[in-house]
Amino acid sequence: MQGQSLILAGALISIALNSLLFAGLAPAQAWILRRSPWARRMEQRDDPLAELPASTDQAGLQGQVVLVGYGRVGALVAADLQAQGLPFVVAEQQRELVEDLRVRGVAAVCGDAADPAVLIQAHVARAALLLVTGGDSLQSRRMVETARALNPSIRVMLRAANDGEARLLREAGLGEVYVAEQSLAEQLSAAVLVKMRHGAH
Repeated sequence: MQGQSLILAGALISIALNSLLFAGLAPAQAWILRRSPWARRMEQRDDPLAELPASTDQAGLQGQVVLVGYGRVGALVAADLQAQGLPFVVAEQQRELVEDLRVRGVAAVCGDAADPAVLIQAHVARAALLLVTGGDSLQSRRMVETARALNPSIRVMLRAANDGEARLLREAGLGEVYVAEQSLAEQLSAAVLVKMRHGAH
């Protein structure tokens, strides 16, 4: 319980400090764009699903959760966030899912979130939390590196496929790691909701 309180305290401090760091993020974003061929291609492609629509509510693009993956776990977490009125952006590779989310008014971008351009489009630079619900440890590492380059104080929560992968992620200091398949969505949702609720005050 004490450990959980310390994690929560750290999350609250990080979220509170996010606004102070936004002004210094432009150089980091430029750094990503210079070094990422994906990001440069992003600027050139016309895929409407690869970037958020211009009509996206800007209020939901600050202090939001960037939710990577809209599979079974991601969908349950998204439903909980939506029920609580908490802002989030989904990054998902399946076009059909992104199209469906947009029809339902959910902010979503299509692409592999290991590609820096996708997280840039999800406005990770302004996010309070990055939540990765799938992918392997290498993909997760790339996502976290991008997120922290653009937003050094961002909180990170990761789903690991098994205990071995969880150990690697923890040893790399990538974030809070969740393993158990059973009730995983409930654990992730509860932790995100607590962090976001307290961060709003």
